[in-house]
Parts: sequence; structure tokens; C-alpha cells
Amino acid sequence: MKFIEVHLGSYVISHGYDKNNKEIIVKVPAEKFGKKLIEVSRIKSISEKYILTDYVDGRWIYWEYKEDFETIKNSLVK
Repeated sequence: MKFIEVHLGSYVISHGYDKNNKEIIVKVPAEKFGKKLIEVSRIKSISEKYILTDYVDGRWIYWEYKEDFETIKNSLVK
């Protein structure tokens, strides 16, 4: 397993959709960024603001991160 170290902050959890096709989300604010190791295989997408990861039970988590996009990208293509 390959991991990357990232400073993560606030995040949004997507639990899926309700019967009206409205996304069910929970926003979790963080006061500061903290170090976390993320298994690379869990990363589904990266934007300039979020790293999208999957979770064991089918949820999706959008993490805010402190590093710049190029740093994250370069750590993944090694």
C-alpha cells in the first residue's frame, strides 16, 4: 500500500442521495489543519481545494487540504 502525507482541515461527507435525488451531506468544520496519511488507492479525485476519498461503507469525503495542488499531484505521480 502506498500512502501520502497531507495536512487536512474541514471536510464534507456525502452519504448518497435521498428519495428526491437530493444529495445528503454533512459539513464538518476544523479549526486548523492536521497531518494525515491517506492510502493512495482511496483517492478518487483532486481539485485545487479538495481531495475526494472513498470510505469503507460507500460514503465519499471531500477534504480541504493545506498544500498546493502541484505538491499533491507530484506526490501521487512518483
